[in-house]
Amino acid sequence: MLYWRGRFLEQPVTDFCSVIKTNSTGPVEKQEDYFLLCDVLPEDRILRERLQQKRLEEVLAQQQVERDDSSFHHLCMFCSEEFTGNRSSLLNHMAREHSFSIGLPDNIVYCKQFLDTLQSKLDNLQCLYCEKTFRDKTTLKDHMRKKAHRRINANNREYDHFYVINYLELGKTWEEVQSEDDRELVDDDDDDWSDWRAHPVSAVCLFCDHQSETMDQMYTHMKEAHGFDLHQLKTELNLRFYQQVKLVNFIRREIHQSRCYGCQEKFDCRDDVLRHIVDEGHVMKLPDVSTWNQPQYYFPTYENDALLCTLSDSDEGESGETSHGEDVPVIAEDMSDLRALKQSSVLNQLLKSRGFSS
Repeated sequence: MLYWRGRFLEQPVTDFCSVIKTNSTGPVEKQEDYFLLCDVLPEDRILRERLQQKRLEEVLAQQQVERDDSSFHHLCMFCSEEFTGNRSSLLNHMAREHSFSIGLPDNIVYCKQFLDTLQSKLDNLQCLYCEKTFRDKTTLKDHMRKKAHRRINANNREYDHFYVINYLELGKTWEEVQSEDDRELVDDDDDDWSDWRAHPVSAVCLFCDHQSETMDQMYTHMKEAHGFDLHQLKTELNLRFYQQVKLVNFIRREIHQSRCYGCQEKFDCRDDVLRHIVDEGHVMKLPDVSTWNQPQYYFPTYENDALLCTLSDSDEGESGETSHGEDVPVIAEDMSDLRALKQSSVLNQLLKSRGFSS
C-alpha cells in the first residue's frame, strides 16, 4: 500500500488500474468509477513476489528459532501434563497418547500461538474438527472420541497461518501446492543430485520420548538408558523380520496401555509401569512367544513408526541372503469346507463347461 501510494502521486491512477464504471446505463450523477489493481500488471506482480519472499524468509527464521528453543513450556490440552524444553515433546505426546496430531513439528510455525488457539476452542467447548459447541467438557470429550474428531478442520483457513507450506508460493494454498503434478519436472536436464540431502526421519524410543535420527543412536539410547537390547533379543530368539515387527508393536501397545509386557500387570499411567519394569527387572523379560507372536501385532500402534522401518532379517549382513520362510504373513481363506467351496466355485463351473475335469 505504501508503494502504490507513492506511485499514484507520481502518475495518474488510470495508468495502472482498470476502470470499472457502476450503473453504466443509469443517470450520470449515479455512476461511479472503481479502479482495479491486480497482479496482472507486471509491476504489481513483482512487488507482491518480493513481499512474499520477504515474508517467507521471516517465517523460516521464526521456525528455526522455535526448533532451537529449549524454553518452551505448555500443558497438554487433553491430560494437563506439563511439558518443558522443545515443542516436539508435547506434539509427539499428543499424537502418541491421545491420537491427536497437528502435523510434524518441522512443518509448523508460531507453535505456541497455534496451541493457544486450539486450547481456546476447547475451553469454549467447541469440537476442533466439526466445530460444533457442546454443553460441557464431558460431552465434548465423548463426541471427539466416538466420532474420531481428534483432529483439526483442514478447511478452516484460520490454521493456514501456522503451516510453513502456506508461505511457499504466492497466491497458492496448501491444497494447490500439494496437488501440483511433479511430472513437469521430468524434462529437467539438471541431473546433478550431489547436493541433495535426505530429510532425517526420527525414531521414538519404546520407553520414553527420546528421538534419534539414526537407529544406531536409538539402539544405544535404549540399551544405556533403559537396559533394553533389541539386538540381543533378536539374536537369542533368532527373530525373523516379521517377528521383530510384532515384538516391537506388542511392546509399544503394552506401554501405551500402561501394562508391563513382561508380567502383564496393569498400572494407572506410563510412568508407573516404566518404574515397575525397572524395579522388577522386567526390561528384558518377555512373555511366552504365543502372547506377542500374533497377527494383530503386524499393525503398528503408532502411525509411521520409524523404528519399524529399520528392522532387518536376522540373517542379513551375515550370509548376504534374506530368509523367506514360515514367518512371512499369509492371509488364508477359511478352509473348513474346502470340498463345498470347490463344488460351488465359478472357476470349477467354467472348467466343466470347457470339457476339463476338476
